[in-house]
Amino acid sequence: MALIRNSTYQAPSWLPGGHAQTIYPALFRRLAPVAARGERLELADGNFMDLEWSGDGGPRLAILSHGLEADMKTGYIQGMAAALIRRGWDVLRWNFRGCGGTPNRLLRMYHSGATGDLHLIVTHALAHHPARSVDLIGFSLGGNLTLKYLGERAAELPPRLHRAVAFSVPCDLACSSRQLSIPSNRIFMDRFLIALRAKIRAKKRMFPDQLDLTGLDRIRTFREFDDRFTAPIHGFRDAEDYWARSSSRPLLPNITLPTLLINAVNDPFLGPGCHPREEAEGSRFFHFESPATGGHVGFPTLGNGGEYWSETRAAEFLAKGKTTVS
Repeated sequence: MALIRNSTYQAPSWLPGGHAQTIYPALFRRLAPVAARGERLELADGNFMDLEWSGDGGPRLAILSHGLEADMKTGYIQGMAAALIRRGWDVLRWNFRGCGGTPNRLLRMYHSGATGDLHLIVTHALAHHPARSVDLIGFSLGGNLTLKYLGERAAELPPRLHRAVAFSVPCDLACSSRQLSIPSNRIFMDRFLIALRAKIRAKKRMFPDQLDLTGLDRIRTFREFDDRFTAPIHGFRDAEDYWARSSSRPLLPNITLPTLLINAVNDPFLGPGCHPREEAEGSRFFHFESPATGGHVGFPTLGNGGEYWSETRAAEFLAKGKTTVS
């Protein structure tokens, strides 16, 4: 059994509730930039993805995947990169298609189930970095990609892949979409939709004959946005089809790489369908930990040299052997 029943995380007493634990790190955490060298990976379909490498070709490499409308310079990515580099890992960060401030060249963008892009990144890393072991870490949407990738490709994963950790993952996308639509989460939904509307307007300028923006400003939920734009752009029938085919939860029982998912009970983005306890209880490889507090990609910590609990916990899990169950 890989259900972790007693988490060590507890949020600071002066930062109560999942909303505060989500917002505080995003707005107030200050981190020095992680030294890195950039690379633009040109893709066979004419598009590109931007990467940043940190390290000097050491024996361990971690690939970090960000969340919805974030990028590789987002605070939680920078914090995790710094924590791993201090412990001897090299780090590869990447921007999903169209993230990071540079529009991509095609109508297609990124989405919650686009594991083909993560596979391209993993394949590129294995071909160009000498690490003996490669770990995957994903946050929110990037965590869903990571878990779905591991479940889809369980029988054909490269032997150099070692372990994986995912935080704050909407592994049931329909459930998460409903959760974010409740009135108390309007602050988060509005922020996402402002960014997503801007992306669609930019695409309209690039592809004026392929998008109809009628009613764009009246969209108020992910269901409406995904029905109108995400699903048809990426080949899904509608939002329900997109969510069903892109959610990682149905694939969790397939995972054969030691993997840890950490979703806080008070995460305002996640409903009950995003807490896969049954899958962890039945698995040797898929571990699930659900601290009572932490918010969404939050887990703030006082002291500890500025390192957050999530970063310490990820490094602890990744440092174990490949087949050890913990």
